[in-house]
Amino acid sequence: MAGVGKLLKQAQKMQRSIEALQTTLEAKEIEVTSGGGAVKLKINGAGKFTSLVLDPDFLKEDAKLITDTLLVAMQDAAKQAKDYNDAEMQKITSAFQTPGMF
Repeated sequence: MAGVGKLLKQAQKMQRSIEALQTTLEAKEIEVTSGGGAVKLKINGAGKFTSLVLDPDFLKEDAKLITDTLLVAMQDAAKQAKDYNDAEMQKITSAFQTPGMF
């Protein structure tokens, strides 16, 4: 049963590492621009949008162009946040993999 105790300690350590990572992800800021700088978005590593800035001249453009540019910026920001999140999570979980378990 010594193996079970070791496994539980490892799981607790991984849980603490994940909790610390969540704090780090929330503090990480990713900035994305689109439309030649007309749209500026900020998203944190946890995937929460924190800022949106639109160039006033950009708002004079066609509504379809505005929505398409915003959509591209949002998709790019979400992908970058997810990729960052996944990479950081992989660093933690790979350190705790037990041979024969995963």
